[in-house]
Amino acid sequence: MTKKRKSSRLMTFFSKLGPGLITGASDDDPSGIATYSQAGAQFGLATLWTALITFPLMAIMQAICARIGMAASAGLIYIIKEHYPKPLLYLIVLLSFPAIVLNIGADIAGMGAVANLVFPQLPSYVFSIAFTLLLMPAIVFLSYKKLTAVLKYLCLSLLLYLIVPFLVKQNWMDVLKHTFIPTLHFNKEFISILVAILGTTISPYLFFWQATMEAENKHQEAQKLMVVDKRTVKDVGWDVSAGMLTSNLVMYFIILTTGTILFQGGIHHIETVEQAAKALEPLAGKLSYLLFAFGIIGTGLIAIPVLSGCLSYMLTTAFNWQGGLDRRLRQAKAFYLIIALSLLLGLAINFIGLSPIRALLITAMLYGITAPVLILIVMHIAQNKKIMGSLVNGWWFNILGYLAFLLMAAAALLLLYFQFFG
Repeated sequence: MTKKRKSSRLMTFFSKLGPGLITGASDDDPSGIATYSQAGAQFGLATLWTALITFPLMAIMQAICARIGMAASAGLIYIIKEHYPKPLLYLIVLLSFPAIVLNIGADIAGMGAVANLVFPQLPSYVFSIAFTLLLMPAIVFLSYKKLTAVLKYLCLSLLLYLIVPFLVKQNWMDVLKHTFIPTLHFNKEFISILVAILGTTISPYLFFWQATMEAENKHQEAQKLMVVDKRTVKDVGWDVSAGMLTSNLVMYFIILTTGTILFQGGIHHIETVEQAAKALEPLAGKLSYLLFAFGIIGTGLIAIPVLSGCLSYMLTTAFNWQGGLDRRLRQAKAFYLIIALSLLLGLAINFIGLSPIRALLITAMLYGITAPVLILIVMHIAQNKKIMGSLVNGWWFNILGYLAFLLMAAAALLLLYFQFFG
């Protein structure tokens, strides 16, 4: 096969990627990177094996949500509103709103702090304001097609994390051992980091985003594709798998980077992404430090539009307001106003004295409470033939889906136990 043909096939494959890739990339936001950095710094390579567990569970849940979006031509909030009791809908929205805003705030803070490390002439809050002012008009005024194209190419910034571990000497036999042989320490610190990893990778807001984006894609392609055929389902499956694989590879390589460089360098306490980036410089060199830092900024630029867009879809659907990224500002004023307000509220968190770590803790608790309930609802919808038609769940989807529920329920109970009794 010629180089030209290989390049053409690669570009064709990349062109088919969209909501799944963006969803996976947004999962590795600055707050997620902080969690993975903590895991590596505290416990070395001991949590590498979690990537093998989270990948199939993430992939199956996002695939189910994508199939729901395609089959129903609607997002999860709309389906819950139409088929489930109203109090359940309002409870999910009530818990999701503060969690997503806090997540946005933590991401803006992380991006600003890392930019300040690279360019110390300006304080971090200046960069936080600048990133907010950059993202707000981009989300509001770019068309859906242009926005997804920009986000898709920003996903390439994640490749930076796959480079860093190869810039330092590694004991690859030790890496393989910790990848395939699980390590468990039954103490509060280790169990807490496992719960944090699970909660960071299988996040409820991603379910909403995935289903809504697939429904939006179907509306965009309505003139060209009037029915969901097997080829479409296959393409979406590849898209979701690529996104979740990318997300898990990034998680794996961040734990590998911090587990070999920071842990072995005697740095075991990392609370923020800028601490992780700064600690890398004297131990792994300027290049590693810069790659890690710019990767954080890139992931924040991907995640914040997803978080704010997801929140806006939830609220506008719940209250029957016009909305959608495929609509212009004059057609969906409430939708874009919510996006702008979520960004401003997230930015404001940086100025009220709430630390990013505290914000992430509250976010994790809210996600942990809603995730098991939402997984059960998703599984119930996915087995409803009236909604799903031919895309109703098969036995393999059901097994992995309910396994995800059991793990997330256990994570929620452990999280609550350690917060109140641990």
